[in-house]
Amino acid sequence: MGVRGPAPPSNGAAAGPGGPPMGAPLPAARREPMGARGEGRGRGEGSGARARAAFGARAPCGGRGRGEGGGGAPGGGVAAAMTVGERGFGLGPLAAALGASEQALRLILSIFLGYPLALYHRHFLFYKDCYLTHLFHVFSGISIAYFNFGTQLYHSLLCIGLQFLILRLMGRTVTAVLTTFCFQMAYLLAGYYYTATDQYDIKWTMPHCVLTLKLIGLAIDYYDGGKDQVGPGEGTARPRGGRAGGEGAGWGRAAGEEVRAGLADRARAPRPVPPAQRALSAEQRDQALRGVPSLLEVAGFSYFYGAFLVGPQFSMNNYMKLVRGEMTDDPGKKPNSVGPALRRLGLGLFYLVGYTLFSPYITDDYLLTADYASRPFWFRCVYMMVWGKFVLYKYVTCWLVSEGVCILSGLGYNGRDAQGRPRWDACANMKVWLFETTPLFNGTIASFNINTNSWVAWYIFKRLKFLGNKLLSQGITLLFLALWHGLHSGYLVCFQLEFLIIIVERQATQLIRESPFLSALADVTLLKPFFYLAQQTVHWVFMGYSMTAFCLFTWDKWFQVYKSVYFMGHVFFFSLLFLLPRVHKVMVPRKEKLKKAE
Repeated sequence: MGVRGPAPPSNGAAAGPGGPPMGAPLPAARREPMGARGEGRGRGEGSGARARAAFGARAPCGGRGRGEGGGGAPGGGVAAAMTVGERGFGLGPLAAALGASEQALRLILSIFLGYPLALYHRHFLFYKDCYLTHLFHVFSGISIAYFNFGTQLYHSLLCIGLQFLILRLMGRTVTAVLTTFCFQMAYLLAGYYYTATDQYDIKWTMPHCVLTLKLIGLAIDYYDGGKDQVGPGEGTARPRGGRAGGEGAGWGRAAGEEVRAGLADRARAPRPVPPAQRALSAEQRDQALRGVPSLLEVAGFSYFYGAFLVGPQFSMNNYMKLVRGEMTDDPGKKPNSVGPALRRLGLGLFYLVGYTLFSPYITDDYLLTADYASRPFWFRCVYMMVWGKFVLYKYVTCWLVSEGVCILSGLGYNGRDAQGRPRWDACANMKVWLFETTPLFNGTIASFNINTNSWVAWYIFKRLKFLGNKLLSQGITLLFLALWHGLHSGYLVCFQLEFLIIIVERQATQLIRESPFLSALADVTLLKPFFYLAQQTVHWVFMGYSMTAFCLFTWDKWFQVYKSVYFMGHVFFFSLLFLLPRVHKVMVPRKEKLKKAE
């Protein structure tokens, strides 16, 4: 139910560390949809208006238009969504011919532009001086920002510059982390408020929500690096991000022949874990930022062309490994990533074509029409089920294409598997097969927007361990995700439903596992196809139910649709929340409970 984050645990944010909503958060995103909705959201609008708006139905993160502002002045959104004339790149006629909004066309062209940029980086900048790569990332990222948002790119420049000052002036302190979190989130929420309009717009807040997580993660990793400092002889940590053992002048050094010659040895050399690091988990040690990044490095990290617009999230450490030429399966040579990148691109194009062909016929606008309300109850449920699955495909498209760019550049390298084969899933946001086949809500969370889910797990959920209450930590995490998406009630309702559904699903799974009768029934081979079909139906009907609030976002719209289906999702899951514990007492023998207690 949320569109937004290593693959998160199957529990999701609501159920554990990495669980943004199940649809387009359901985090990261909707962070990465393909465009802005048109104005045709009224009940009586014809299918032509819906078709024109369909391709860009929802902008990742920032392109929510009205859905993001809590009643801000419409004029702010108009100013933010620069017109073609103001920018001088006339794509209006082409967008009209394709049946898409111009903003959506700019977005998708910018995402695909990452492939030639990655090829340029591979052929001309791989193993060159690091500062050249940083400059290339900054220039290409700013150019993409200007192409999409015109002079509104100053918002990202301002936040990046201030973030660099926070790191330098406040150092590795809790104050720096809290200042970063409060400032970056307040800036994002203010952007949502003041750029709100009556339609979905792709504007500067769309990439800014991605940037907000990057900069918050950077501050936390920098703070963790302070815990990770070691004295002479205690290990091989880099004092300023340079060579092991404290040599080198920092991260801006050249990556030339010396680097090429030593990569294999450095990859094989074990890194001792000194006593000073024991306060950090293995994940935190891996992401901890031991060096002091320069302004150029922070800017290059923020504007990296493969992730600036719609993600994915990655750490500064991984970015610096990319710049130094270490993100490769063949040390000393360019990564063998062209094939894996093209496979993700091809899969993304498949979803893009399917979404473009069918989007005029499966729209969220129809949910608000009198015709939908007059249909039989079974039809309303079936339409909501089909729409709930289909509406996620625009996110799937953007994430797969962006992931291909990251793989091609090398940023997607994630070591080797047990068989020694290279893995290219470091920037993965989708597990497509699991997403298409899982009958569980937890399975959808584990397969959808997994990169952002992992970010939330590492930087929010696990940092709340001091509360001593897992459910409270999950609730706060989902509240953060809801606010990160925007200020409207639909986001809160969606994440509240995710929290509820995950708890109920966990109860049901436990009941089936511990009840001798139900576990035996579930193991009957002939019945398994029927159980699977029933699970899938329930799964996607209520996924669509949850996504209704997320996509319609204002209370008058989602309330109208929920009323037309008698608030079935709330009634069903709240009833199960209280009934399942009682059923568990009846169907689970006492000896099973005692065995579990032991």
